[in-house]
Amino acid sequence: MMAWRSIWRNKRRTLITTASVFFGVLLSTFMSSMQEGSYSQYITSIVNSYSGYLQIHKKGYWNDKVINNSFDFNKQMVSELESVPDLTYFTPRFETYALASSQDVTKGVMVMGIDPEKEDVITHLSGKLKQGVYLKSGDEGILLGSRLAKFLKLAINDTLVLIGQGYHSVSAAGKYPVKGIIKHPSPELDRELVCMDLKNCQDLFSAPGLVTSVLIMVHDNDEVPTAKNELKAMMGKGIEVMDWEEMNQLLMKQIESDRAQGVITKGILYMIIAFGILGTIMMMVAERKKEFGVILALGMKKFKLIFIVMLETIFLGMIGVISGILVSIPLLSWFLFNPIPLTGQAGEMMIEMGFEPAMYFSMTPSVFYDQALIIFIFTLVINIYPILSIGKLKVMKALRS
Repeated sequence: MMAWRSIWRNKRRTLITTASVFFGVLLSTFMSSMQEGSYSQYITSIVNSYSGYLQIHKKGYWNDKVINNSFDFNKQMVSELESVPDLTYFTPRFETYALASSQDVTKGVMVMGIDPEKEDVITHLSGKLKQGVYLKSGDEGILLGSRLAKFLKLAINDTLVLIGQGYHSVSAAGKYPVKGIIKHPSPELDRELVCMDLKNCQDLFSAPGLVTSVLIMVHDNDEVPTAKNELKAMMGKGIEVMDWEEMNQLLMKQIESDRAQGVITKGILYMIIAFGILGTIMMMVAERKKEFGVILALGMKKFKLIFIVMLETIFLGMIGVISGILVSIPLLSWFLFNPIPLTGQAGEMMIEMGFEPAMYFSMTPSVFYDQALIIFIFTLVINIYPILSIGKLKVMKALRS
C-alpha cells in the first residue's frame, strides 16, 4: 500500500515513466506481431502451394532427385497412413525432369504426376487456373505454369512434347495436349512446372505403381513433430520422413536472419525503456533522501524500505506493460483481419518471391507475454540501484539533506 501510494505522490513523474514503457511495449509487440505474422504467412504459402507439412521419400531422394529413387506406394502403406490420427490428408506424387518441346522452342521442365482430386485439396491448383480447365483422373492432358507456357508459346489445346529418361534408363517420350495454364505463386515453379495425371506420368516414365514422394498434411504446425515421429516408427528402413523445415532450409535461414535483426531493433527499444525507468528511479532516490532518513529514524528497517522502493519500481514497469498490452490487443486484432497491403517495388518483390504482397500480423501469446517478462527482468535489474543507495544511506546525513 505504501509503495502504491508513493508512486502517485508525483503523478507527472509516474506518467512519464509509464508512458515510456507503454510506447516501448506497443512498438515491440507491433514489431513482433508483424514479424511472426509474416513468417506464418510464408510458411502457410509454401506448405499449401508445394511442400506440405511432411513428405515421405525413399532414403536419399531429397539430395539426389533421380527417378530411380522412387518407391512402391502400395495398399499397405495407404492403410498405415490412414491409421495415423494426426494426418488430415495425403497424396502421392511422381516428380522428375524432362525436356519439353514446342515447335522450335525447347526447355528443361519439372514433370509432376499427381492425383488431381487429392492434389487440389492440398495445393488448390484449380484455384490457380489462369486459362483452360483443371485435370480429371485419367485425363491425358497437362497443366502448365503460365511463365513456362509463355516461353514455349503454348496456348490451350496446343501440344507439348516431353522427352526424358524413364525408370532404370528406359527412354520416355510422349505428346500431350495443354488442358490448362496455372499461375503458380512460386516464380521458379511457374517457369518449369508441368502437371499430369499420376498414372499417365508413371506410364510415360515406365514406373507403374511407383512414386517419388507422398505429401502429408496435418491440422497445424504444432502437430508436425508428433506426426513425424509416428510416421518414422511406422515406415520401413528405406523410407525417410521430412518435415517442411528440413525441405525449406533456405527460408528458415532467412527467417532466423530476420529474427536476429528484429532482436537488435527491439533491444534498442528495451534499452530506451530501461534507461527511462532508471532515470526515474535515480531522481526518485535523490529527491527522497530526507524522506528515507526520516522513515529510518522512526524505526523502519532498511530491508523493509528497500522492499517498498523495489515494489514502486515494479509497479511503474507493470503499469506501462499492462496498459501497452491492453491497447495492443485490439490494435493487432484489427490488423490480423486487415493485413497492410504492399505496393510499388516492395509489393513486386514479394510477388517475385512467391508471396502475397501484404504484411500479416500474429496474435500468438508469446508476442505479448515476452514483453511483460522482459520488462519485469529489467525492473529487477534496475532495482540494484535503490538497493545500493538505501544500503549506503546514512540517517543523519540524509536528515540534513
